[in-house]
Amino acid sequence: MTSFLDPGSSMTWLVTSASAQEAAPPAPAAPQPEPAAPAADAHAPSPDTTHSEVGAAEGHKGPFPPFDTNTFPSQILWFVICFGALYLLMKRVIVPRMAAIIDGRAQRIAGDIEEAQRLKLQSDTALQGYEKALADARGSAHKIAQTATDQAKADAEARRHAIEADLAAKLAEAETRIADIKSRALADVGTIAEDAAGAVVEALIGQQPTRDEVSAAVSAARAQ
Repeated sequence: MTSFLDPGSSMTWLVTSASAQEAAPPAPAAPQPEPAAPAADAHAPSPDTTHSEVGAAEGHKGPFPPFDTNTFPSQILWFVICFGALYLLMKRVIVPRMAAIIDGRAQRIAGDIEEAQRLKLQSDTALQGYEKALADARGSAHKIAQTATDQAKADAEARRHAIEADLAAKLAEAETRIADIKSRALADVGTIAEDAAGAVVEALIGQQPTRDEVSAAVSAARAQ
C-alpha cells in the first residue's frame, strides 16, 4: 500500500518495467500464408494503353496551347468566327441603336434650337412693340403737354386782354368822371370867385357891384 502511494516508488517501478521490456528479445513472428496470385482483371489497362497515357501525360509538358503552331489554324478560324459575330452584332444591333439614339438627340437638340429661336423672335417682337408703344405714349404725352401749354397761354392771353379792356374801360370812365368833376369844379370856382370878388368890392367901396360887372372883372382876371 505504501509503494502505490509513494510517487518515487511508482516512477522507479515504471522505469524498471520499461528497461525489462527493451532487454527482452522480440518474439518470433508467426508465419503468414502467401497471397494468392490475383486473377486477371478484364478492366485492367493493357500495356499499350499505359504507354499512350504516359505519352499523353508527357505531351502536356509541351508549349502553351495558344502558342502551339499546330493549333494556329483552329485559332485563326475561331478568331474569324468571333470577329464576324462581333461585327454582325455591332452592325445589326449596336450601331443601329446608337445611330437611333444619336438621331433622336440631334432631332431633340434641333427642336430645342428652333423653339429657342421662336421664343427669341417672339420676345424681340414684344420688345419692339413695347418700345413703339412707349414712343407713342411719350409723343402723346408731349403733344398733350404742348396742347395744355398752348391752351394755358391762350387762356392767359385772353384773360390779359379782358383785364386790359376792363382797365381801359374803367380808366375811360374815370377820366370822364374826372373831366366832369373838373368842369363842375371850375364852374363852381367861377361862381365862388364872382361871389368873393363882389364881397371884396362891397367891403372896399361900400357899394354892391352888379353881377355883370363882377363876372366881367373875374373873366378879365382869368384871361390874364
